[in-house]
Amino acid sequence: MKEKKGSFSGSIGFVLAAAGSAVGVGNIWRFPYLCAKDGGGLFLIIYLVLVLTFGFVLLTTDVAIGRKTKKNALNAFAAICPKWKFLGYLTFLVPVLIMTYYSVIGGWITKYFVEYLASGDNVPAQDGYFTSFITSKAAPIVFMLLFLVLTAAVVYCGVEKGIEKVSSFIMPVLVVLIVAIAFFSLTLSAEGEDGAVRTGMQGLAIYLLPDFHGLTVKRFLEILLDAMSQLFFSLSVSMGIMVTYGSYVKDDVDLNKTTNQIEIFDTGVAFLAGMMILPAVYVFLGKEGMASGPSLIFISLPKVFAAMRGAGRIVAIAFFLMMGFAALTSCVSVMETLVANCMEVFHRTRKKMCGLIGVYSLVTAVLICLGYNVLYFELPLPNGSTGQLLDVMDYISNSFLMPFISLLTSILIGWVIGPDWIVGEVEKNGERFTRAKLYRFMIKYVVPVVMLILFLTSTGLLNRIA
Repeated sequence: MKEKKGSFSGSIGFVLAAAGSAVGVGNIWRFPYLCAKDGGGLFLIIYLVLVLTFGFVLLTTDVAIGRKTKKNALNAFAAICPKWKFLGYLTFLVPVLIMTYYSVIGGWITKYFVEYLASGDNVPAQDGYFTSFITSKAAPIVFMLLFLVLTAAVVYCGVEKGIEKVSSFIMPVLVVLIVAIAFFSLTLSAEGEDGAVRTGMQGLAIYLLPDFHGLTVKRFLEILLDAMSQLFFSLSVSMGIMVTYGSYVKDDVDLNKTTNQIEIFDTGVAFLAGMMILPAVYVFLGKEGMASGPSLIFISLPKVFAAMRGAGRIVAIAFFLMMGFAALTSCVSVMETLVANCMEVFHRTRKKMCGLIGVYSLVTAVLICLGYNVLYFELPLPNGSTGQLLDVMDYISNSFLMPFISLLTSILIGWVIGPDWIVGEVEKNGERFTRAKLYRFMIKYVVPVVMLILFLTSTGLLNRIA
């Protein structure tokens, strides 16, 4: 017997749950280090423009498709146009791949939280700590399992009792923690090895003010592509999650208003995360520390906490607790998408599908953990980087599939079905779609071209063509 599909209790429940999906490791880990790498304020300006244009278009499209079809991502595109059923399977592949490693990263965060909670020493700040941890055979699996069990428990409880309830608690707490640590970071100051005093306000200026020094067309395009990939990662678009969440939204909810709220919430948290992390890193590690890249949270920040001395441990506990919240809500949304799709395909209950997806997630996550020891390898990727097993899964899902899915979706909606299909859904209750003209223009002309360029660049094909 097919289990009845749940729904969000109202627009606030949907906004909090969708924001919980969007606000995650991408906002608090990925956004700050990309911003530091790409010129601070310049990256901020570009990202904000992309959110107001591409982000708005892709988010509105996904949510509207979900609500209008009342189906999850796997079957929604078939309901729109049977010949485009394959697009639903492509979107389903993204969370399938992401689920293999998201709980692994969640396990890393859990390990750091437990370490700071249980020990008064600044062990995570020691050189080689992170590498030693992820390359060990047992510890990463144990902490991944703890995180995965908690994720599965939330999804097991369903939409209202699980996802909405957890998001309504975690999201406000998350914002309070981010704001508190952000303002604390601005009060910091320290004397560098050269005798100069660095302050949190100076770090804030570096974060906010655009740096045009040495900017070329090639460099601008690199920053643009970084910002676009961050938008995918942050807003959870083109991976079926927002289509699935949209299918839970009641017909009387104002989609125009709620998608605007999600954009504001997600971008606001990312901005505050940068204000929370980068000034503190600048104070204790200088500009070099700000540009430390993906290792910012797990290698550089523990050194910042150690430099804070007495307050460092308290700030570290609060920070990794907040990171754990963010990772949990995002991982829940990924697992929920898989469970919801499988419920429709196999016509089984949520409980059975949670068990099935839980086993899949456990097995694949164990393999990802072993990818840093017994299954270790280095593989050159088409985008010019070299990756291990986790990096390969991330590349296929984020750099290959997501821009390709966005390209196909824009063609389907812009040229096959027509933008008015989406506009009509947004305005179904008489609401005014304030950016309808922008939506029509973007989905038909701008999104397909830019997504094609992004896809060709990320796969290395653009360099071959050029």
